[in-house]
Amino acid sequence: MPEETEYLLEGITPKEKAAILMVALGRDHSSKVYKHLSDEEIEQLTLSITALQSFDQETRDAVVDEFYDLCVTQKYISEGGIDYARDILIEAMGNEKADELIARLSASLRVRPFDFLRRADDAQVANIIQNEHPQTIALVLAYLKPQKAAAVLGTLDESMQAKVVERIADMGSVSMEYIRQVERILERKISSMGAEETTAVGGVDMVVELLGATDRGTEKNILETVEVDNPELAEEIHKRMFMFEDVVKLSDPDLQKVLKEIDNDVLTVALKGTTEDIANKIFANISKRLHDLIVENMEYMGPVRVRDVEQAQQTIVNMIRRLEDAGEIEISRGGDDDQLIV
Repeated sequence: MPEETEYLLEGITPKEKAAILMVALGRDHSSKVYKHLSDEEIEQLTLSITALQSFDQETRDAVVDEFYDLCVTQKYISEGGIDYARDILIEAMGNEKADELIARLSASLRVRPFDFLRRADDAQVANIIQNEHPQTIALVLAYLKPQKAAAVLGTLDESMQAKVVERIADMGSVSMEYIRQVERILERKISSMGAEETTAVGGVDMVVELLGATDRGTEKNILETVEVDNPELAEEIHKRMFMFEDVVKLSDPDLQKVLKEIDNDVLTVALKGTTEDIANKIFANISKRLHDLIVENMEYMGPVRVRDVEQAQQTIVNMIRRLEDAGEIEISRGGDDDQLIV
């Protein structure tokens, strides 16, 4: 993209560029683009078009040229990966512009490092990284989808799991040069990809999402270990995620909504061996008939495997999280800031 084009686009926001592009494409082509957007994206784009100030033909052409460059870059990436795209773009427009286009496309289209690992199955990923340093494993897992990262995390030794989680939480920004070095090491087994500058990765939110996708046994073990090694981090994680022990924090109406969705057999197993506080909270929100039935069933069922209890408890937690996502219940998080003043 020529320097003149860069100058013309200075100060124009991405939303304004999108609006200008839609105007430049015309009604017929823009309507086809709209069909591929979410309701929220359509709303935001329409608002940007409505608020759009007048612009000259040079600005319009500059926006279209930039869009074209990004489309070409994405095509090269799709055909052969980021390294392939960078090599071709460097020949066409120079090293600096090639890296700029790839970096911007990586951010906007979520072209992320370690894509070859996201395509591999869980066992392959586990075999590739199991002997790596905890920091390297943390870096890789931070770029995987939470479900996949959780599955790989569960294959690691228990002592390693907590170390990896702590490093994910503390990761922050990571040099893309370091990421490329790690990719080159792992490339010998599958493939490689890269980008430029730095990118935000990991963090406590990633840990919460990751733990939420693990089984309850792995979740409990990691949190118990983190509580010993890093109490402040453990407290922050607890504030941001809901666990079975937190059912006592639910309001009675919200807990009743949850229990209506839970099979009686699952509830019976989940209560087997739980704390008195949790049992009392749940029993206070079910009918006396159901209470008596569960107590009777618990007495006659005998010993229950810990794994089965944890699975039943996780079923309840998943329902709570699902109802919260749907806006049907509200989970109180944090400390004094969540209290009401009457």
